[in-house]
Amino acid sequence: MPDETRPRALGPIFLRHASPRILCAALAVAIAARVWVGGFGARDLLPLAALALLWPLQEWLIHVVVLHWRPRRVLGRTLDFAVPRKHRAHHADPAALPLVFIPLHSYLYTLPGVAALWWLVTPEPALALTGIAGHLALALHYEWVHFLVHTRWRARWRPYQLLWRNHRLHHYKNEHYWFGVTRLSADRWLGTQPALDAVATSPTCRTLGVAEPDAS
Repeated sequence: MPDETRPRALGPIFLRHASPRILCAALAVAIAARVWVGGFGARDLLPLAALALLWPLQEWLIHVVVLHWRPRRVLGRTLDFAVPRKHRAHHADPAALPLVFIPLHSYLYTLPGVAALWWLVTPEPALALTGIAGHLALALHYEWVHFLVHTRWRARWRPYQLLWRNHRLHHYKNEHYWFGVTRLSADRWLGTQPALDAVATSPTCRTLGVAEPDAS
């Protein structure tokens, strides 16, 4: 078994999983398309600046609203979805690497959605492609950081140490706080990065307070 404490072993382990390979391929296509269109200029910084500002909020909202969705009874039926179910399984077994990654089926709608979003909000194809490439690069970085946190590797660079600590607190201290994975700004903005001694250890970190149906 590869030694997850050795940095050289981590890249091949990461790329064994389909989600990082999908993102690498999509990013390569987006970069190639942007190079083909040409016309690089200072305006390309605009979508990248927007991404830098909005990415922490996107991470926070997806984590809180989508991943921590709790099943609800609607018209006598339980309304639940595959993505939050996988996330609950991830909380139940944080060391299981296959559960760390973005669910594959979600790419069927998220990749077209990202492309459509940037085509709608940018005034020209070149800037749309810059936005798409930047978005995919940040998504790939998200997968890499989330993967690292759930291996036995320990970061030596201070920013990654902070990310490691933040996400570990979410999994092992209290699941109601510390929702950022690659950017922690939204936790500060929205009051979910409290002092450690101000928060009790939650008994539902592993279950998210949801009783899963008996598989038997």
